[in-house]
Amino acid sequence: MDLFDKLYDEDETVKVRFVGFTTEHVRYDFGIVFTNMFFGKPLVVCMQTGRSALLDATDLKNTDSIQKAFNIQSKKEAEELSSFFEESIPFSPIAEQYD
Repeated sequence: MDLFDKLYDEDETVKVRFVGFTTEHVRYDFGIVFTNMFFGKPLVVCMQTGRSALLDATDLKNTDSIQKAFNIQSKKEAEELSSFFEESIPFSPIAEQYD
């Protein structure tokens, strides 16, 4: 059955960090998956909504994309979340994924 072309099928042992915290108005629960896939960007998953995003230090500077990715209502909350992630997600150069 050739219904699709497999692009990749990788097994990897990864580090996962689960973190929950509150701001003045909102509670957050995230899983951060540190993987070599996806150009080395950590996969950040909101455990409450299931929304996820691949984020690195460069992505965190764009609070509009953080706000959209996690459906955050206020710009201030997006800035606070971005600030948290800046402390939680280490800088790493983008890896060559598809050589």
